[in-house]
Amino acid sequence: MVLSYITWDVDPEIVNIFGISLRYYGIFFVGGLLTCIYVLKTVFQREGIPLEHLEKLAIYGALGVFIGARIGHCLFYEPVYYLTHIGEMLLPFSKMPDGSFKYVGYQGLASHGGGIGLITAIIIYSRKTKESALKTVDIMGIVAPLQGVFIRTANLLNSEIVGKQTDVPWAFIFEQSVYDGPRHPTQLYEAICYLVFFGFLLLMFRKKWAKFQTGIFFGTSITLIFVARFFIEFFKEIQVDYERNMTLDMGQILSIPFILTGISFIVWGIYRTNKGFVPVPTHQRSKRREKRRQKK
Repeated sequence: MVLSYITWDVDPEIVNIFGISLRYYGIFFVGGLLTCIYVLKTVFQREGIPLEHLEKLAIYGALGVFIGARIGHCLFYEPVYYLTHIGEMLLPFSKMPDGSFKYVGYQGLASHGGGIGLITAIIIYSRKTKESALKTVDIMGIVAPLQGVFIRTANLLNSEIVGKQTDVPWAFIFEQSVYDGPRHPTQLYEAICYLVFFGFLLLMFRKKWAKFQTGIFFGTSITLIFVARFFIEFFKEIQVDYERNMTLDMGQILSIPFILTGISFIVWGIYRTNKGFVPVPTHQRSKRREKRRQKK
């Protein structure tokens, strides 16, 4: 049987203007955020949540995801370098041996750090707007896999986070990064999984939202995402040298707390649902708060 592999030779750089590079990764990262905001707008309108709150959530969420993902990559995967080059964690410049600075962009974002950053952003958002943090994480759980689709597609266009060598017919030969034969397109594996998860959560939202706003959406979302991440890691090439002798790589180790957290939210949410907890729509909570103020 003659194997027909896919030769992948996409230049990750779209254009370079005066040394500043516009890359597919940035376009897809921002495009994913905008698409998620579009979906969230529908949810906010359905729930009667003021759209100005969506603007705040979008700003806090975008900053939280980016800052968390960037710091997460620096501390989880390259701590020795970045703890001695702290400025490069958040600035897209690298100091050269001659003392000059070179624009390098943000080469490295970790989804685990992004998850922590998003949760932090939601806590800040909830305190600022008085919206329920639990309901907000449930809402964000719906679109979290969708952002994952865009990020992993961007990784594919960057020819990064490649899989191990293989002879499966759908293997990719990554001309831009490695030249040692066909490899698993693990970026596509994750992107496809996340797209399926988003479709499932969207269907679940349409059918069960009124009953399951108890942490179940958030728990289901992060459990699905990080279980998939855990198993797909077995097909990935290691990202840093110190992972070479590890039974589980860093991505798998960092996925375990998220999986356990997700399962805990699901169990707790089912318990609350079975106890008859009925979420109060945002607009009704606002009316109740207003009545309490008037009584005072």
